[in-house]
Amino acid sequence: MAEKRFHVAPTNKFDKNFDKLSEEDKKLVVDTLLKMEENPFYPSLRTKKLHKLYESSVNMDIRIIWRFEGSKIIATLDVGHHDVIRKYNKHKLY
Repeated sequence: MAEKRFHVAPTNKFDKNFDKLSEEDKKLVVDTLLKMEENPFYPSLRTKKLHKLYESSVNMDIRIIWRFEGSKIIATLDVGHHDVIRKYNKHKLY
């Protein structure tokens, strides 16, 4: 595994929604977070900028919403099925 360039810092909301996922989905999320620590723009993550936030794909259904906190920290704000993005769009946070 490559060197970690970033530190992932989950928020309480991220942790709460992570706990709701199936065990299989949790493993996929953890694998994605490890990739994000190396390079949050790794091609398989399909990272998109959403104004001040970012969206990265765990798979075709699950997304992680996050933002940079300084130059080395990735604050993971939320995780969930694809509709998690609608929630952020509704409140115009991106």
